Amino acid sequence: MIERLQTLEDRYEKLNELLSDPEVINDHKKLRDYSKEQSDLEGTVQKYREYNNVTSQLEDARAMLDDNLDDDMHEMVKDEISELNAKQDELAEELKVMMLPKDPNDDKNVIMEIRGAAGGDEACLFAADLYRMYTRYAESYGWKIEVIESHPNELGGFREIIFMVNGERAYSKMKYENGAHRVQRVPETESGGRIHTSTATVAVLPEAEEVEVEIHDKDIRVDTFASSGPGGQSVNTTMSAVRLTHVPTGVVVSCQDEKSQIKNKEKAMKVLRARIYDMYQKEAQAEYDETRKSAVGSGDRSERIRTYNFPQTRVTDHRIGLTLQKLDQVLEGKLDAIIDALLIEEQSQKLEQIGE
Repeated sequence: MIERLQTLEDRYEKLNELLSDPEVINDHKKLRDYSKEQSDLEGTVQKYREYNNVTSQLEDARAMLDDNLDDDMHEMVKDEISELNAKQDELAEELKVMMLPKDPNDDKNVIMEIRGAAGGDEACLFAADLYRMYTRYAESYGWKIEVIESHPNELGGFREIIFMVNGERAYSKMKYENGAHRVQRVPETESGGRIHTSTATVAVLPEAEEVEVEIHDKDIRVDTFASSGPGGQSVNTTMSAVRLTHVPTGVVVSCQDEKSQIKNKEKAMKVLRARIYDMYQKEAQAEYDETRKSAVGSGDRSERIRTYNFPQTRVTDHRIGLTLQKLDQVLEGKLDAIIDALLIEEQSQKLEQIGE
């Protein structure tokens, strides 16, 4: 690990030189790529330098024990060595985590799809609750939400809502939300006070760049139609809504939220690219050894990942057995306690796999 860290530090220093090179400064692509690479390395390199500093202090303190010290000074040096050893071990563990393989999608924006599943209108209302929860969570990080497509029902819920989350490392946190979410509560429409169980599915897709997914115009069928509102009533008599069909894969995306056909097509293309990219990733993941999968789940949308129980005001994440009696806070977008726990579990699994 130390050799790998030294290689990273050497690369970091080289990037400092490159970013001062006039040729690089005048090349916007190189400047952007090198700046991002340097930024990605900075945290690890700083931690490695801190580790080296503690190691140097430790060597100096051990050397002092060989000198003729009085009893008080000898004890002081021994105490210092004990503290430095603990600090060195702590930094070594932190570096191990920082050196774990990175998800190449972590830095990307996210396209999220929420759909009401089992439970009829109550499932659609729950889908709206989840959308509000993610909106609040995104706001806490300064991320921007952009609705791409929505199909509300008459009660104010969503049969389906698709939106983009634009922000720094959005996918690194939102990816843990992929799966089926279950709610247990008394619906507003229930006069008998009985608790119902409903579900909504959440899909989290990393935004894909054009260079990552090659889509040829000849492979896309474009259909236009008039957009409609809840219940099917027409809200726009112009043919502004767009449906894209990727013929080779059968992936279909529609968008009608914008009044402009061009803007709807642009948004639909983002979703189409993300879905095809996600499909290719899942095919590659299927070939991956099942025993190496993380305990936080496969990310299958049909996998029940979390339950929101209103009568007991609790939230349970089934992947790691975490239960919080903070339902109201979670629904207000305070998700960090859950997401951080999932991240730690994933890191622990990776560390175990490396040690096998």
